[in-house]
Amino acid sequence: MGAGWPRGRWRQMRASDPARQAWPPYLVLWVLLLYIEAMTDAPLIPASPSEDDYVRQVTEATPPPLLPEGDPIRLFEEWLAEAGKGEPSDPNAVALSTVDADGLPDSRMVLLKSVDARGFVFYTNTQSAKGVELDGQPKAALLFHWKSLRRQVRVRGVVEPVTEAEADAYFASRARHSQLGAWASDQSRPLPDRLALERRVAEMALKFGLGKVPRPPHWSGYRVAPQVIEFWRDRPFRLHERLVYERVGEGWGTTRLYP
Repeated sequence: MGAGWPRGRWRQMRASDPARQAWPPYLVLWVLLLYIEAMTDAPLIPASPSEDDYVRQVTEATPPPLLPEGDPIRLFEEWLAEAGKGEPSDPNAVALSTVDADGLPDSRMVLLKSVDARGFVFYTNTQSAKGVELDGQPKAALLFHWKSLRRQVRVRGVVEPVTEAEADAYFASRARHSQLGAWASDQSRPLPDRLALERRVAEMALKFGLGKVPRPPHWSGYRVAPQVIEFWRDRPFRLHERLVYERVGEGWGTTRLYP
């Protein structure tokens, strides 16, 4: 029974069947499950939008003005603020990409914790895979994607550690259990089982008692000092808008790219 089976035809067939009351329950259930599967089956990967879909986007939306060629950090902050109103969770989530000793790229999601003219800051265990990779090759790429806004921002730049004072201040702002977790977790290294991690957390809780939990020496932050920032905005018919800021001395140069 395919997805195009008319519902009216199904009712008509059952109404004209004198033996429908005698159908075994398992057969009724089987037919019902087939019908539900046919009605709800959808492709894993959505099809590309049709011409009508794009035309509807164009007619229902007011074309936005071109992205301004001003301060990229201010523009990023504006977009992040907008994302905070519409994203279902973690609008400050960002994909961080590094390379290992063999030049193989490595990506993972982290949380942006601050941004200013100096760059984009995140925190982690410095002995983790990303910490080791950044120690060997202090360069990285960031990718922010806000699905609710249909926008993304790409950042490429050199990486430097934050100051001890910055790391201490942020660590002190974390929830106590998160602080204990920073001590307990040998991030990126093999874990025998979940119980081993929970046991380590309990041990750290006993170690520090009710006192202040200091920042572990292997836990700090990194700042990505941007050399290139690209703003991308979805437009109909895949004719997206791309504006690139590239560091020129103490300022920024801008270039618009083909989508």
